[in-house]
Amino acid sequence: MTNTNKTIDSLLVLQCQSGSKKAVTLLVKRWHRKLCKQAYWYTRDMEISKDIAQDSWSTIFFKINSLKDSNSFGSWALTIVTRNAINWLRKHKKEVEHLQAYKDCNTNRIEDDVQNNQNTMVLLKSSIKKLPYNQQLVLNLFYIEEYSIKQISDIINVSTGTVKSRLFTAREKLKLILKNRNYGK
Repeated sequence: MTNTNKTIDSLLVLQCQSGSKKAVTLLVKRWHRKLCKQAYWYTRDMEISKDIAQDSWSTIFFKINSLKDSNSFGSWALTIVTRNAINWLRKHKKEVEHLQAYKDCNTNRIEDDVQNNQNTMVLLKSSIKKLPYNQQLVLNLFYIEEYSIKQISDIINVSTGTVKSRLFTAREKLKLILKNRNYGK
């Protein structure tokens, strides 16, 4: 922090000690974000960090008249936030552990889901490749490219009835391929 900022903070602290409400507001504007960041460093939760910073402001303004060296406001305020964050962690240790376990569990579940989805996509793609080309084409145009049945009929120059028929047949054959594959396991 530059000397100018430290001087401004020192003057604001002196004004706060004299009862200036405006100085309180300015000090909060200058320091609230830093206090939140300090609390976040411990809690790793933005909402909790904001609460800790808010509680710390109460302590800061309750004790500001006991601050002998107004130049040390920054380190003094950060110390209060740090103590409050550590106290919060001690008080909520079980909750934090449960939350971390929940996050770990969900992270593993999400990773498993992603892996399962990737495996499913590989299986689906390989199964689709076993279909005749005209059925692969309508499946791709309908599900991947998201064309309407009318648009597909225009693209491949067949009637909408033929497109519907190929889609139906392709889905039925795909179900059979996947069903037979599952019985083979």
